[in-house]
Amino acid sequence: MELPENFTLYLMTPPQQAAKAQRYGLLPAHLAYRVGSGPHLFRVQGPVSIQGGILVADLQDRDGQGNPEALCQEVVRECAARGLRGAFFDFEGPALPVLRRALERLAPVFQRRRWSLYVPENYALSAPAVKVVIPTALSGGSLKQRLEQAVQRYGGERVALGLEWAAEDFTLPAVSGGGQPLVWEELDRLLRQRAPAVYFSDELCAHYFTYMHTGQSAHFTLYDDPASMAKKLYVAAALGIREGFLPDPGREGYLDALLAPGGRRPAPERAGGAV
Repeated sequence: MELPENFTLYLMTPPQQAAKAQRYGLLPAHLAYRVGSGPHLFRVQGPVSIQGGILVADLQDRDGQGNPEALCQEVVRECAARGLRGAFFDFEGPALPVLRRALERLAPVFQRRRWSLYVPENYALSAPAVKVVIPTALSGGSLKQRLEQAVQRYGGERVALGLEWAAEDFTLPAVSGGGQPLVWEELDRLLRQRAPAVYFSDELCAHYFTYMHTGQSAHFTLYDDPASMAKKLYVAAALGIREGFLPDPGREGYLDALLAPGGRRPAPERAGGAV
C-alpha cells in the first residue's frame, strides 16, 4: 500500500537523524528547539547542521510573561537562515497570552514568505492562517469523527495530522480515560505472555486486546503498528487532509513497513475482527 496521493509527511526526528527522513522521501521536522523564558527560542540539540524541513519547538517556560517580539524575530531569522519552510509550535497545556500574541505577529510574516505555521488546537484561534495539528491517539470515540469536526471547523487545508505511535494499557474501568504508556518491549512481553486475540478498532484506527490478571482487574491494551498508522493516513486523506507529522517509532522495521517503496502495509478493514 502506498501513502495517500499528494499527502505530505514530516518525520519528527533529532537533527543528527535527519537523513532518515530523506531516505524515505520525507521532509524532516527537526526536534531541536524550545521556547523558554523571555520568551526566547533556544536550540536544545547539539551542533549538528540543520537545513530544510520544519522547525519544531516545545515549551519550557510556562509563566506567560514577557514581550513576544524577540521570539518572533528569532523564529523568522532561524527559518530564513536554515532554509526551513515552516514551524510547528508543539505546545502542551493551556494557551498562554504571550504566545498567542507571538502567533498573531508571526502568522502574516510566514504567509508573506510562503512558510507554514503549525499549532495545537488550543492555539488555533490565534490567527486565521495557522494550521491546526490534530492528534490521532484516542482512547475512545472515533478518529474519523474527530477529524471531520476539525475539518468542518477549520477547513481541510488548515488541518494537519499529529500521528502518534500509541501503546497504552488501561485498567478497567478506566475512569480517568487515561492508561499506562508502554514501551515496545513491554507490549511485546504482554503479547508473548498473554497470547491474546488481537482485534482492530475501525473507530480508533488501532489494534487492541484484553486480558485479566489473576484475581485482579481486567485490562484493555491499545497499540499502533504500520498497518494502523496507514489506516489513519487514509482516513485523514479521505477528508481532505493533506499534511501530517510522523514521529520516529524507535522500532526496527516499522518505518520500512510503512514508508519504503513496496513495503507491505496491509490496512485493517473492519472493526472487531481478529488480526
